[in-house]
Amino acid sequence: MSDVSEAADVIIVGGGSAGAVLAARLSQDPARTVLLLEAGPAYDPGAYPPALLDANTIADPAHDWGYTSHGSGQSQIPTPRGKVVGGSSAVNAAVALRSRAADFDRWGAHGAEGWSFDDVLPVYKQLENTPTGDDAYHGRTGPQPIRQRTDDELTPSLLGFVEAAVAQGFPRVHDFNGAEQDGADGYPVDVVDGVRQNVGLVYLTEQVRRRPNLTIRGDVNVDRVLFDGATATGVLAADGTVYRGREVILSGGTYGSPAILLRSGVGPADELTALGIGIGVVADLPVGQRLQDQPGYYNAYALAPGCLKMSPAVGSLLWTASGEADPGELDLHVTATHLMDASFSPTGGAIVIMPALTRPESTGTVKLASRNPGDAPLIDANYLGTGRDARRLLEGVKIGRAIGRNPVFAPFVAAELTPGEAVADDQALAQIITDNLAIYGHPTSSVPMGGPGDPWAVVDSVGRVGGVSGLRVVDASIIPEAPSATSNMTVIMLAEHIYQRAYAR
Repeated sequence: MSDVSEAADVIIVGGGSAGAVLAARLSQDPARTVLLLEAGPAYDPGAYPPALLDANTIADPAHDWGYTSHGSGQSQIPTPRGKVVGGSSAVNAAVALRSRAADFDRWGAHGAEGWSFDDVLPVYKQLENTPTGDDAYHGRTGPQPIRQRTDDELTPSLLGFVEAAVAQGFPRVHDFNGAEQDGADGYPVDVVDGVRQNVGLVYLTEQVRRRPNLTIRGDVNVDRVLFDGATATGVLAADGTVYRGREVILSGGTYGSPAILLRSGVGPADELTALGIGIGVVADLPVGQRLQDQPGYYNAYALAPGCLKMSPAVGSLLWTASGEADPGELDLHVTATHLMDASFSPTGGAIVIMPALTRPESTGTVKLASRNPGDAPLIDANYLGTGRDARRLLEGVKIGRAIGRNPVFAPFVAAELTPGEAVADDQALAQIITDNLAIYGHPTSSVPMGGPGDPWAVVDSVGRVGGVSGLRVVDASIIPEAPSATSNMTVIMLAEHIYQRAYAR
């Protein structure tokens, strides 16, 4: 091990949707030195590759961790996560949905204090700049651009999906980030003039990066946190370099942060001991024991000749409740996008209706494959691990197919590609969903926050790791339960809110 020449007051591990926000906010104080370590490239704002700017391209292989996950009886499923400053906000579908008030009620049920919807709505508004929507719900001057897709922007088939959903009896919603979410509309997106506005662009601007107290290092894969007793003193990189800091913040995401904690000796003592790889236990905590992700299924259609437009790729949404949803819960997304290679369609154009179960009750695990930081963690999301989850996703697929067959949508499609019109009975459809499961890709809850009475809590309400000092986790991993929305805006909000509560002067 060799120390680098500089140390910092705060070391942030991971430059994604939480880490980039924290680096920008914490370095506003010129008396605080901040070191941001990112495992992927640290592009200047003006040097991002085209694939990371194009909102019609997602999951760029050149900037991906290469993870896979699996569930009950399922084979390995590609599980994209961004590996670049900007993190998954640089490779996602650019959807800019907020979590709902009912989601934050669940956070409170775990003993997480200061996270009611009334607490977080002002933070959502502060981070946002958007020209539309009700002032009571929207911000105009924040760093994160958000734009509501209008009917004129949607492709004919994406608008046809919305209109067909309404014809099926679902309400029309004109602002999912406003008062009501139950219904169908075009998405809000963090896209301006076709360019995805990832956090590396909008928070870590050229001006921010010129701050003398902020250092950003790319291509630094962190192995573990270093401790003096139970006090974090820095981190060790995979190449043996030591970075010293008075405080360490892990923002490595739902898979990266628990893997770093486990390699550091912070995790279930029996599990760490059973690995037999010589990791000493620093804190016995349930790290990696309550992973959640949102399962889905690709119901694909060939677009009709004359209706082949596929840009913008994203898109339209029906947000609704299954028949087994909890009171006040909206647990299903039925999305319509063009995120499919047109070459798979005989007509040269495609639309995908993807139902996703956004509020799964199934929980899975993140575990170490080895002590080597170059080895991906073992991700078992336990998708459809309960009968209720399987039934609710089946219901979502049936809702999506009903919209796909509605006479209002019919003019836009030539044929159903998957599962195919011959698949009609529930038993066959359920088996096809299980055998061809997709993931919505919003993993959470592997390092959950909670109060003293929550046996699964790893961190407190401002991200401090239990049983140690000088160490926080701030990213999607600390969300106590999967929210009913896509997660990116909530992760940005989470980082802003913890900054304001724990650091702002």
